[in-house]
Amino acid sequence: MKDPANVHKQVQEMCDCYATNDPLKEMSTLGSEADAAVGAVKWWALTALHGVNANAEKISIRRDAAGAVTVQAKYRPADLPAPGEAVGSQVFEAFRQITHIEGDKGKTAMALGIRESSLELGVKFKKKKDYEQITIKFPA
Repeated sequence: MKDPANVHKQVQEMCDCYATNDPLKEMSTLGSEADAAVGAVKWWALTALHGVNANAEKISIRRDAAGAVTVQAKYRPADLPAPGEAVGSQVFEAFRQITHIEGDKGKTAMALGIRESSLELGVKFKKKKDYEQITIKFPA
């Protein structure tokens, strides 16, 4: 079993690494990431950075029963670049490792350090017959 604290730490390290980059531009390349697990960690970091930089209310990632992954932000009616099926699948795995939510639904707080500051994200998971979805709520 992978150490969930390690995945969380990797996300925070990626936040530090990509803090000065354009998160949306970086997110658009994740579909071609050779290592899906690394891509998932990058996705989490880039999504957190984009949410903070763009003053997003919340960002959701959804995977349907066929494995297709989509991402949407609440602050405006626009889809964000999706990480692709392989990386998207690992995003859901990394989420479970970090939060320990094992059932079909649950929510928790997730602390995330970015450079010299930190923020608390609200994360919620729900799984239905035809999709599963993670929603990240950013502080006001």
